[in-house]
Amino acid sequence: MTRRGVIARVRLEPWGSGVFPHEETSSKDKSDRLQLMRACRANFSPLFSLYRDSRRKIAPILSRVAQGKPLVSSRAGDSISTDLGEAHNLWTVTDPKAGWDLGELLSREPIYIADGHHRYETALSYRQERAQEQSDSCKGSADGFQYVMMELVEFSEPGLIVLPLHRLVRGIPPSSMASLVERLGDFFTLESVTLTTDSWHLPADSYLGILGLQPDSLMVLKKRQDIALEAMMPENRSEAYLKFDVSILNHIVLDIILSGTKDVETAYSVDLGEARRQITEGKYQLAFVLHPPRPEMVGDVTDAQDRLPRKSTYFYPKLPAGLVINPLD
Repeated sequence: MTRRGVIARVRLEPWGSGVFPHEETSSKDKSDRLQLMRACRANFSPLFSLYRDSRRKIAPILSRVAQGKPLVSSRAGDSISTDLGEAHNLWTVTDPKAGWDLGELLSREPIYIADGHHRYETALSYRQERAQEQSDSCKGSADGFQYVMMELVEFSEPGLIVLPLHRLVRGIPPSSMASLVERLGDFFTLESVTLTTDSWHLPADSYLGILGLQPDSLMVLKKRQDIALEAMMPENRSEAYLKFDVSILNHIVLDIILSGTKDVETAYSVDLGEARRQITEGKYQLAFVLHPPRPEMVGDVTDAQDRLPRKSTYFYPKLPAGLVINPLD
């Protein structure tokens, strides 16, 4: 599979002014990123963002650029590649008209942050700091801090893969575990699937699955015709938000069914085999298995001016750090 993107500096704007988030953020995850920007005054990792090529004029420009020789070409196993199945090729846009056209076309399209919400908010804070420094010194300077480096990928790219982040939990009291199957049955139709191999998938007609309730089995949660889950979820959420597996997990399973459980510890994994091993070895009590989100679902939530819970999506593969460096001076 091939995924193609364009790396560019994008002028920083407040959320909703041409740049849109799709996930909630946490303040504690921003301080280390801000310290890094202060110390290095550069971006080393591009934010991963999405756009829609509504006029179908951007793709031909990228195709023409990619006909030339790459500036950098890595293969699986190289230091640039973060996974043995990855290869990265980097071209530079040297034609001034092509660069101008890309900037003009992309500036008309909304940008959706796929991966890098914390870094974008950190860049906004850093811009405010630098602007204040510049104002206090009464001296003009370069405005590199007004921008942030992004890799922009079109929503319809065939190699745009979004994986789910399965939840691993521990710390559930024995009393809650003992009654969990019965409680789940009050909200869902339950189906037990025996796992005979490491190659298995969540049934398409299910909300989510749970490992750890029965040995070597996946408990599948499906719709009950007499239960309207949407009516039990927050009223201020969009229809697109309510359709996400992680929304049903958070609001129905965790908030309602396990409402009395405190101090639950949560970990995340994109690897179903690893999640199963963690349960089999007793390191975690349960693993909540989710469906992979479709890219257009992310766009739907964003267009509705809503945000998904943190760690709802895992865009794969990750962008390599250091391949392009963007100075902020």
